[in-house]
Amino acid sequence: MTCWYEGPLAAFDTETTGVDVETDRIVSAAVVVQDAPGTRPRVTRWLVNPGVPVPAAATEVHGLTEEHLQRNGRWPAPVMYEVAQALAEQAAVGRPVVVMNAPFDLTLLDRELRRHRASSLDRWFERSPLLVLDPRVLDKHLDRYRKGRRTLADLCAHYEVELEEAHDAAADATAALEVTRAVGRRFASRLERLSPGELHTLQAVWHAAQARGLQAWFARTGTEEIVDPAWPLRPDLPAAA
Repeated sequence: MTCWYEGPLAAFDTETTGVDVETDRIVSAAVVVQDAPGTRPRVTRWLVNPGVPVPAAATEVHGLTEEHLQRNGRWPAPVMYEVAQALAEQAAVGRPVVVMNAPFDLTLLDRELRRHRASSLDRWFERSPLLVLDPRVLDKHLDRYRKGRRTLADLCAHYEVELEEAHDAAADATAALEVTRAVGRRFASRLERLSPGELHTLQAVWHAAQARGLQAWFARTGTEEIVDPAWPLRPDLPAAA
């Protein structure tokens, strides 16, 4: 029987106007599907005109200017529908979806659906649950004592995965997918007997424990930032923009 990390996987990533999941907007997104390791992935890309200003700091990260998005991007409402539909198609066939730092990208998508479609991400998975693999959570749990940051670029360097065109949604999604396969292989003895569904449940527990640890560290250092333990989707806030 093929282990999940040697089987079909998909990946999802976004680029945004900022880092606040409640107020910032998606400017590009990608879903990457790979049937087996080493095979050519199928990539679907979306470019979005968010309808709000794009800060210069965001453009410095992903290279997408407000002018470019206004000229070439599509309106958010149909894009968010298509992205959610693409993820639902993966869920329907039981294909796990890799999402690096899932609470960020999935919560942003949920808020965009609420904002533009009067819907929510959960509604798309009422029949078939979305099985998420988050390489950040997996790596942090399985190699918890390793020092250093765990951004996508850091994980790519650690697991010797090539990252081309960083902060391009399709490139980042593809790299996150390959990192997840590499994590699976490196920790095969601890992961090969777990199904994606079991891993999804365990990651929620692991992420909550990681959030509590980070929150305790913030308290010791006098940092007021609040760490949300929810994974892979943060609960809705009534005051969300």
